[in-house]
Amino acid sequence: DPPRQILLSHALANEDLMVDALSQKLGKKVEMLVPKRGEKAEIMEGAVRNARESLARRMAETQAQGKLLKGLAEAFGLEKVPQRIEVYDNSHIQGTNAIGAFIVAGPEGLNRREYRTFNIKDVETEPGDDYAMMREVLRRRFARLMKDDMAVFPDLVLIDGGKGQLSAVTEALTEVGALEKTTLVAIAKGPDRNAGRETFHMNGRAE
Repeated sequence: DPPRQILLSHALANEDLMVDALSQKLGKKVEMLVPKRGEKAEIMEGAVRNARESLARRMAETQAQGKLLKGLAEAFGLEKVPQRIEVYDNSHIQGTNAIGAFIVAGPEGLNRREYRTFNIKDVETEPGDDYAMMREVLRRRFARLMKDDMAVFPDLVLIDGGKGQLSAVTEALTEVGALEKTTLVAIAKGPDRNAGRETFHMNGRAE
């Protein structure tokens, strides 16, 4: 519900319409003010200052993220800087409660609202068969995208695994006709899972 009083830094166009709409929603009169002096003006000055600082931080973060994405495009030989990256992984508990999931990143960083999970449904998938799980998740995900004329395909797909997972995912995307829609990279963990010693696998390229 809207508050009884709203402080603004600038007057709104068609303010009467906004006041009427908010008042109807609240069931009481809503007041909009552009304070010029006193405590309310000080509150508004602080809000504007915080907004400016927040915007400056966001712009700096976006600039840094852009540099990272540009470096990623160069490292993987992408034709353009990726605007949407999807990262896939699977999990299970000793072969049960199998779930696949992906997270999403782009110029603004991680986009948690776009995260998705998949319950593994294929009864033929053996417990703990990571290849089959990855194949099912990517097949379902991209089959859905192929049916949607407004769908936004990821520029880059990162999958947890090595050559086996890359082969499984390549098979899945080929099956639904989506292999040319994105670039696939499988990331095999380094010895003892040491960060920085991963091996990257791509179709048509050496490790």
